[in-house]
Amino acid sequence: MTTDTKVALITGAGSGIGKASALALSAAGFAIVLAGRRPEPLEAVAAEIEAAGGVALAVVTDVSDPASVDALFSAIVERFGRLDLLFNNAGRNAGSTPLDAYEFDLWNSVVATNLTGVFLCTRAAFRLMKAQTPQGGRIINNGSISAHSPRPNSLAYTATKHAITGITKSVSLDGRPFDIVCSQIDIGNAATELTERMTRGVLQANGEMKPEDRLDVSIVARAVAHMAGLPLEANILFMTVMASKMPFVGRG
Repeated sequence: MTTDTKVALITGAGSGIGKASALALSAAGFAIVLAGRRPEPLEAVAAEIEAAGGVALAVVTDVSDPASVDALFSAIVERFGRLDLLFNNAGRNAGSTPLDAYEFDLWNSVVATNLTGVFLCTRAAFRLMKAQTPQGGRIINNGSISAHSPRPNSLAYTATKHAITGITKSVSLDGRPFDIVCSQIDIGNAATELTERMTRGVLQANGEMKPEDRLDVSIVARAVAHMAGLPLEANILFMTVMASKMPFVGRG
């Protein structure tokens, strides 16, 4: 690692979009900090990065826990001394849950990961990026097509993803004096384990069950790397990357 190597933190980095983005960012020259709840997948991704000549640090983290996030950022400062990119990717869904069947604990769990986790990591990254020399950095939030339009029976997930849009705009504004920029990538049906069910059929707004197209997760990772590679004087505030034939534009 050279003195001018940039450092990227990816949450939810052990699988899916997080893993693919970590590999793409490493290939683009970033040193990678991998955060997630399960140590084995994180260590596997770190080993893959290092085998390819990259630099990786795996830190087991619960993004919904302030103490865990503080420990994550202490590890980043101790190892690298700075942070240039945060990809707020960690998130969870509640499945297809009718509104009147939502349990309070389920609501709280989704909000804790998808919203509070983004707040905690963003706050810590903002503090570090503001204090470091040279000052500044980039924060990319994983939104969703659900930040624009809900699926049936998805209240908690949809609410948190709409809230991410507000966070993105607020951080983009508050970061201006410190060269901290904030972006959001809204992803539609990346082909991961979490979207495997879409190939068998998911509930549509008209009540029908239909399979949906997906796109290769590496395409999403390349988009994240493109956003991350811009100089801080430029920002892609919002990007939507979706399977071209998924039912989002128009009426299906």
